[in-house]
Amino acid sequence: QVQLVESGGGLVQAGGSLRISCAASGRTFVTMAWFRQAPGKEREFVARMWIGNNPYYTNSVKGRFTISRDIAKNTMYLQMNSLKPEDTAVYYCAASDTYTGNLAYPYWGQGTQVTVSS
Repeated sequence: QVQLVESGGGLVQAGGSLRISCAASGRTFVTMAWFRQAPGKEREFVARMWIGNNPYYTNSVKGRFTISRDIAKNTMYLQMNSLKPEDTAVYYCAASDTYTGNLAYPYWGQGTQVTVSS
């Protein structure tokens, strides 16, 4: 059974750092990604990484966020530095069995809240 479980969210001051994790079970996915949804806004793509590396980020987080995967642990991470209040959102883990871009992920986690105070 496929399961994605996020953890590590919390409250942090602007300029601070936070690392969130997504533990996958069931199988090793070709693509894993992070999305986020702020209050009153649509869910948006943040970053994704294929099993062979190739990280890709949305422009607003480039240079501040780093996506990584530990294949042995079947876990994905998002290191978030220089956080801004506009980064406040529920962060979702997503996964796919194919090389996927920014859309069409069949598997999703329940989300973890990240709140950045000004």
